[in-house]
Amino acid sequence: MADPRFFDRAGPFTLADLAARSDATVAPGADPSLILTDVAPLDQAGEGHLSFLDNRKYIDAFQASRAAACVVHPALADKAPAGMALLLSTKPYRSYALCAQAFYPLPASTGLISPAAHVDPTAVLGENVEVAAGVVIEAGAEIGPRTRIAANAVIGRHVRIGADSIIGACASLSHCLVGDRVVIYPGARIGQDGFGFAMDVTGHVRVPQMGRVIIEDDVEVGANSTIDRGAGPDTIIGRGTMIDNLVQIGHNVTLGAGCVIVAQSGISGSTKFDHHAVLAAQAGVAGHLSIGAGARIAAQSGVMRDVPPMTEVFGTPAQPKRQYFRQVAMMARLAKGKSGRGDEHDGNE
Repeated sequence: MADPRFFDRAGPFTLADLAARSDATVAPGADPSLILTDVAPLDQAGEGHLSFLDNRKYIDAFQASRAAACVVHPALADKAPAGMALLLSTKPYRSYALCAQAFYPLPASTGLISPAAHVDPTAVLGENVEVAAGVVIEAGAEIGPRTRIAANAVIGRHVRIGADSIIGACASLSHCLVGDRVVIYPGARIGQDGFGFAMDVTGHVRVPQMGRVIIEDDVEVGANSTIDRGAGPDTIIGRGTMIDNLVQIGHNVTLGAGCVIVAQSGISGSTKFDHHAVLAAQAGVAGHLSIGAGARIAAQSGVMRDVPPMTEVFGTPAQPKRQYFRQVAMMARLAKGKSGRGDEHDGNE
């Protein structure tokens, strides 16, 4: 039900088509040949629409929905209203996302190069690269096949971008090697000088930043986020990592595969995140730390020491979940005790 002025819809698809695309199975009794024309939320879906249920909080909406079909966990299939076709998945949100991608795929490259772009003669552009007006591609840059570069983006000298990537409007890339299927959103800054200098009362001395930024395949970098190049070692963003808007990543940082870095968070230089670690919104991580695989750092936390694998930490300074909530409960009891005491009088009133 997306606005057709902004989104081109593919399809229709049969229920069986969508099951095959989304690692789901058609529920017993559902018609595999059912035609579906769009995706929609539970409370807005109707004839021809596919929806999903991933949170028990919305069971009532699920039971009242008029969607023709729904992606649902097998454990909740018995809650479906009569007549609704089901796609069964142990990961319903993931399966729904794959179905939605089928209906609304990313636009393909037009292969057009705007006459208002400046492409250095020594730059190498692969087949069907799209270059919009105002783009600057500097000497020696290499752009992979079918990559799209939006208006006013700047691709610096000798930058390499892989195939099927998207560079958003007004983004700038320098001193970096970018993999395949990478999405860099508008206004992102990749490869600028890291924040490195020797402090001195007579005047701080800038340390030359001689590393690069390496962005592996299938990474997304949100709007107005910044990734500094390394001071000597490279800054590395691992395969499949998702970086939200307004994130700062310092020089020499290494992010393993599949990390999630949420808006307005920051990672100081030389800190290493192992694979699938999560940094929530507005959290900050000091430099030269190690964040273990699968660790989760809560929003607005301040991390000042290493975090072991598969650990959840909260607060400033960040501490393990159980310890943090024990302290919160203790503070609440203390506050309640203070508020419950009567005022003491000296007998002169």
